[in-house]
Amino acid sequence: MNFNLPEDLRDVQDTIRDFMLNVVEPRAHEIEDTNRVPPELMTQAAALGLFGLSIPEEYGGAGLGMLGRCAAYEALGQGHMGFGGVISAHASIGTSGLVKLGNEEQKGRFLPRMASGECVAGFAITEPTSGSDAANIRTRAERRGDLYVLNGTKHYISNAPIAGLLTVIAITDPAQGTKGMSAFLVEPQTTPGVRVGKIDEKMGQKGALSAEVIFEDAEIPAANLLGPEHLGYREALGILTSGRVGIAARSTGAMQRLLDLSVQHAKTREQFGQPIGEFQAVQFMLAEMDIALQTSRVLWQKVAWMVDEGQDVRRMASVAKYHATEMLSQVADKAVQVAGGMGYMKDYPVERYYRDQRLLRIYEGTSEIQKLIIARALLA
Repeated sequence: MNFNLPEDLRDVQDTIRDFMLNVVEPRAHEIEDTNRVPPELMTQAAALGLFGLSIPEEYGGAGLGMLGRCAAYEALGQGHMGFGGVISAHASIGTSGLVKLGNEEQKGRFLPRMASGECVAGFAITEPTSGSDAANIRTRAERRGDLYVLNGTKHYISNAPIAGLLTVIAITDPAQGTKGMSAFLVEPQTTPGVRVGKIDEKMGQKGALSAEVIFEDAEIPAANLLGPEHLGYREALGILTSGRVGIAARSTGAMQRLLDLSVQHAKTREQFGQPIGEFQAVQFMLAEMDIALQTSRVLWQKVAWMVDEGQDVRRMASVAKYHATEMLSQVADKAVQVAGGMGYMKDYPVERYYRDQRLLRIYEGTSEIQKLIIARALLA
């Protein structure tokens, strides 16, 4: 394995990093104040191809492999994390199921609009009674002729308020338990019986909107069944596994930004007649931040490479997500400490990163769930 990214992927990273730092970041306060991503930023992101990162070229996407997508996610992580969350929820778990499991009719119907940014996607599995315990899903899908009728509630669904398409996991055969779940393509804005609840008020990641999605006798065409019936749970786990690699990459990008800000501050902030970077206590914190960054980058690159090689990455994806998100929390804490009082102020990006990063240890599988996956794979 070559740990030097190919030149074309470095170019992709440079382009996205430049966009995040010079176009998105100047509007960070606006996103924080309104809890919305300005439409023109979405338009510019679409023009850059960010909505088509994981979509094959024949459908208008970039056709990137996992290594390429994660290189893009790392660059996204260096700017506003809420904006990055919108893109990654769409390009990762919102899109990968359709790309992997969809038939040609389904792909032709949805993927071109998804690649252009016209149709934003999301993934709906979490419910009030099933977060980490995904096997406790209660949303039902009953077959009635050429339709499935969905009833139930999903919550904390990323992109739900703006989504044109959701991949929804529901029970189709209760007698089979987790083996009786299926995946469906649902258009929440145009399907009668589907209602999106109020927007969640979150601690951080402003602009990355989430909400409940309620199904009340929602009629879904049988043609929108994604993949084989009764295999939805297994496929959902595969979708989440790939998403975890992307979260590790985004976390790495956030660490890079926090380290850059901290080094700059340590060079310019003076105390006791010298830059604070001259003090060993600050140097130790910077060194620890860099160690966390470098180890996380190597991990996501390794696992992304494994995905592209067709290897089973269920355990290693959890290793990468756990390590990177836990390390990001430590890096964010140290960045606040290096910045001192400034790090606690909303005018300084470190404060925002400190709030935003906390979610990454929870969604798409908590840190505790990652450890269970790792341990069970070892014991197996």
